[in-house]
Amino acid sequence: MAQTQKQGKPTDGKPDEWQQDLNPQPLAGKNSGLEGTHPEKAALNAYEVKELHDKLPEYTHEELKQITLLPVGSRLEQGAKYLDLNDPQRHEFTAMGGMEAGSNNWYVPKTEVSYQLWNRLIGVQNPERLDQASES
Repeated sequence: MAQTQKQGKPTDGKPDEWQQDLNPQPLAGKNSGLEGTHPEKAALNAYEVKELHDKLPEYTHEELKQITLLPVGSRLEQGAKYLDLNDPQRHEFTAMGGMEAGSNNWYVPKTEVSYQLWNRLIGVQNPERLDQASES
């Protein structure tokens, strides 16, 4: 039985008839999403989401404005640290390829929040890590 080859030249830019079967999600694992490579740069903040005011009552309006949220549909950057404000435990996690922000997630990228505010968000109690150490 003879094999059939793709008609034309290998570099003609036309997709093979099996391309969809071989690579069903060609962008999975890439660090770009609906908004481009860094959607967090133009994203909402926690102050703009009224529901988060009830979830984060111990934070001032200025602090809430400093908490960046990824838009729905944004791909998480593989290897980057995030937390989901919708998670009651607020555990920090490392994103894997193909993860994206869903409609029930309020993902905060660690790179977009100050060190002290990040530590408060994940529940750190040590005053030195919260920049609250007494000077003696």
